[in-house]
Amino acid sequence: MNKIESIKKEDLNETSNVSSAELFGIKYDFEVPQFVKRADHCPPIDKNYVFDDDTTVAILLGLKFNKRVFLQGLHGTGKSSHIEQVCARLNWPCIRINLDSHVSRIDLIGKDSIVLKDNKQVTEFQEGILPWAFQNNVALVFDEYDAGRPDVMFVIQRVLETEGKLTLLDQSKVLTPHPFFRIFATANTVGLGDTSGIYHGTNQINQGQMDRWNIVAKLNYLDEEKEIEIISKKISANSEEKKLIKSMVQMANLTRKGFEQKISLLS
Repeated sequence: MNKIESIKKEDLNETSNVSSAELFGIKYDFEVPQFVKRADHCPPIDKNYVFDDDTTVAILLGLKFNKRVFLQGLHGTGKSSHIEQVCARLNWPCIRINLDSHVSRIDLIGKDSIVLKDNKQVTEFQEGILPWAFQNNVALVFDEYDAGRPDVMFVIQRVLETEGKLTLLDQSKVLTPHPFFRIFATANTVGLGDTSGIYHGTNQINQGQMDRWNIVAKLNYLDEEKEIEIISKKISANSEEKKLIKSMVQMANLTRKGFEQKISLLS
């Protein structure tokens, strides 16, 4: 790494403290780190986004104190977007990985590939997303965490430790995490598998691994008032439109209550 690249990397790690209440509009006020410069992979800011107090606090505690945060909730409740929008306002690079059954250990860690160097074919190790994120100021989000394959989950298990290092056996290297590397996960279940019959493809998660998540938060459907506020902001609704939005949200909530009752009966 040359001197210019080193300076740029140090600049990207510069932070200042901001107020959580002022930045996110939540009732809890404490200082959180915000990167001074906006780097690549920072999500775009949704100016109309409305933050849930408890979920936002869980995410902020994970970012500030390097805690592993697991968000569980029904589909469509905005678990992943919540993490993205928190990171967007803190200028924190955020990468999402959909942990479906096709994601393998090689995809995460990396593999040997044939590349051209000086007009010759040579074998070179191409690192995967995990080693790269591990060494950068990145919030790594594993979506559909409960759908991951067992061999992939055990790769993740070591880095769930607060000071957990990442061992690359193929390279005989042990990587140390970047001071601002963070891990999050979102899932419809909480590691017990699909007990209701509506989330096919989810798996039970090793209890030893679940215990490594420092914060487990639940995010389900929003309160009626908050949902009306979000939709109204999205379309800049007038008073008449807000009345219509209220009726639509009330109808949606009736459907959701029926859905939740169905889940409880199936469980």
